[in-house]
Amino acid sequence: MIVDDHELLRNGLTMVVRSQPDMEVAAEAADGLAALKALESRRVDVVVMDIRMPRMDGVTATREIQRLDNPPKVLVLTTFDLDEHVLAALRAGASGFMLKDAPGEEIIAAIRYVHRGDSIIAPATTRRLIGRLVAKANTDPDAVLKVLTEREREVFLSLARGASNAEIGVELFLSETTVKTHVGRILTKLGLRDRVQAVVLAYESGVVTPGER
Repeated sequence: MIVDDHELLRNGLTMVVRSQPDMEVAAEAADGLAALKALESRRVDVVVMDIRMPRMDGVTATREIQRLDNPPKVLVLTTFDLDEHVLAALRAGASGFMLKDAPGEEIIAAIRYVHRGDSIIAPATTRRLIGRLVAKANTDPDAVLKVLTEREREVFLSLARGASNAEIGVELFLSETTVKTHVGRILTKLGLRDRVQAVVLAYESGVVTPGER
């Protein structure tokens, strides 16, 4: 589903998606309220969601979508990569974000990425966004890390810096399957839904600080 109050952009994204042989646009909506209404009667795998819209914005709509049974993934679109509303959308349940002026093939790739259960956290803009917008650490880093084993802490730190499973495996001399198992356990222990929430928690708790590599 494409959700954007600008008809021209909505139509453009619809054309890009429909150009893919294995994708279809199940619905379109001009705001969050219309999106939620559409989800009552349509099965949607991924929602491409604008942030700033009338009646109900993308942050509120994303939060409401997470309350549905088997909710679709949400990919947020924004005009500015340091928009404070993006962080709110990530906290609300979005699996990542893309800039509106990104090439169509990048948006298509992002849709595929979140559809298979991954999160868009690798680009430097995402880490810069979180680093800029998360204020002072409001959680004790030790309180976050103490529930993890030593190996899980190593994986969590790498994950929080935006590394993929393959990159973590190379760094820690682990197979990609083993890394995936560790990531699953980390998310469960910390009560997190996905990798994006793990990145946000790492910055909010002070486990990782802005600019740290």
